[in-house]
Amino acid sequence: MRVFSLDEIEAAAALLHAGGVLAYPTEGVYGLGCDPDNHAAFEKIFAMKRRPPEQGVLLIAADFDQVRPWIGDAPESAFERARAIWPGAHTYIFPRSPRVPDWVAGGHAGIALRVSAHAPSAALCRAFGGPIVSTSANRHGEAPARSAADISRIFGDEPDGVLDAPLGGLDRPTPITDAVTGAIIRA
Repeated sequence: MRVFSLDEIEAAAALLHAGGVLAYPTEGVYGLGCDPDNHAAFEKIFAMKRRPPEQGVLLIAADFDQVRPWIGDAPESAFERARAIWPGAHTYIFPRSPRVPDWVAGGHAGIALRVSAHAPSAALCRAFGGPIVSTSANRHGEAPARSAADISRIFGDEPDGVLDAPLGGLDRPTPITDAVTGAIIRA
């Protein structure tokens, strides 16, 4: 497993483009990420997590323009709700566009998206040129990793790389809200 520093963000993004799985810091925990269009990389993440694929994942991005193609028809109020907080540590579920591969959404009609204000996550998405998969770095049902050392302890050399950078200061994963209805999915 290759360890990347923030100075090597372009190389970390290249690993994603090449079909690799990267562990990286988010606002509250380390995540496992890949190119959302790469089904083989996506399957590797679910095998690492030992998680059922029908649960789907969220995508993290650097700005709204990166997530807009992934959103289907939604009322303007849904966009206003998200834009009031984004970029920020909050995930919204939107109706998904035809652009969203079934494996990303799992058995869901919507797509979970976050435009992050966390500098390392946003820099990674900018270097990648779009949103990336973000799912907590843990075995299914266990506590998520909070450091690069935790990644090695939990997964050994299973990930192709890890971005060793600080978390964003939250003590848990981000809240999730339905963008259309405003219903809180995870507080």
